[in-house]
Amino acid sequence: MSGLINYVSCGVLWLGLTVRAPDLVRHWRDPILRTVCAVMALAGLCFLLGAPPTVGAINRVGGIPNLAAPLTYASITAYSAMSLVLIIFWKGGPDVRRIARLLTGGYCVVLVLVAVLFALGDASTERRTDFDTYYATTPFIAEMIVLYLLAHLAAVVTTALWSLRWAREVHGRLRTGLLTMGAGTVVGAGYSLSKLTAVVARWCGPDWSALGTEVSPGLAGLSALLTVTGILIPWAGPGLTAWLRSWRAYVDLAPLERELDGVLAHRNLRLPRPRPSSPAILLMWRQTSIHNALSYLDALFDRDLYERTRDATLLATGDRERAQAAGWAAIITAAVRMERGGQPAPDSPDGSGPTLPAPDASALVRIAEALTTSGSLPDTPVHPGPTARGAV
Repeated sequence: MSGLINYVSCGVLWLGLTVRAPDLVRHWRDPILRTVCAVMALAGLCFLLGAPPTVGAINRVGGIPNLAAPLTYASITAYSAMSLVLIIFWKGGPDVRRIARLLTGGYCVVLVLVAVLFALGDASTERRTDFDTYYATTPFIAEMIVLYLLAHLAAVVTTALWSLRWAREVHGRLRTGLLTMGAGTVVGAGYSLSKLTAVVARWCGPDWSALGTEVSPGLAGLSALLTVTGILIPWAGPGLTAWLRSWRAYVDLAPLERELDGVLAHRNLRLPRPRPSSPAILLMWRQTSIHNALSYLDALFDRDLYERTRDATLLATGDRERAQAAGWAAIITAAVRMERGGQPAPDSPDGSGPTLPAPDASALVRIAEALTTSGSLPDTPVHPGPTARGAV
């Protein structure tokens, strides 16, 4: 199980990044999109490099004991820096690009110093989990450890302050995202502080390495989870809302499609199911099938039955939209029974009488609901009388 949580977390983050890859290709010039993708990629990389099996593999393949340490530190530092840059881009302002460039340049210097200090130091004994405390007194290596921890702490504290302060000025998904991100960066500060505490304790003599090996990894994981979630709430919130809305409408239309299933199958009116499909595509497919069936049944719709059912339901409920849906449900049910009984639609309907208003997407959902709740509606005799054509 060693490293399993790291690998699962990395996989989830990179899966989300893969889903957004087409948007990144199409809108490469969008700095916010680039930064969001960078944060997700670096967060996943932190989990991947932090897993003990990965640490051992990197050290073995690279042929340098503890080579994974500066790589992990670099990814953590870059991740915290990109989170801070993202807040800057979200906030906006006249100097946003200049500030972002300065921060990026400053943290690039930190990454270079981490590599230089590691090269100057002597870390010849492999330590997969307690590298920080084991080498806390080793020249150059100790400076490297303190440098990356202070750089990370500065980034997460600044990100936490800015996001929480800004959250008081906004509302909705952005506020929720900023509060979540702020909480994540506060937890991230706990990661740096626990590591620094263990290092300082090592300088003073006591062995508090458990802070670095047991406490800080949990804080790091929780921090990454909250921070990335906070980033995704305002960024992916509208898309997720649209996804859920389409899926709910698709499910809600199922009773109406089932009612029309015999007509769709017998008359070969249903289009092939699209695969693979998003909820929006599935919804369009189901709506198209329903409209095909309604168009075929058009000449069998009984205008009188529609009006009787609508008026009775309106009198009972006072809800005009529900009454119209009940009227449609009644004439659809009657028309399906007539078609099933072998009475075909006339080739040239006379078109007498006013046409029925064509149901739109929301009306179709109400009709489907009326079909499932027809038992609670007023009883209306369903006698197939003279047919009246309804435009669909």
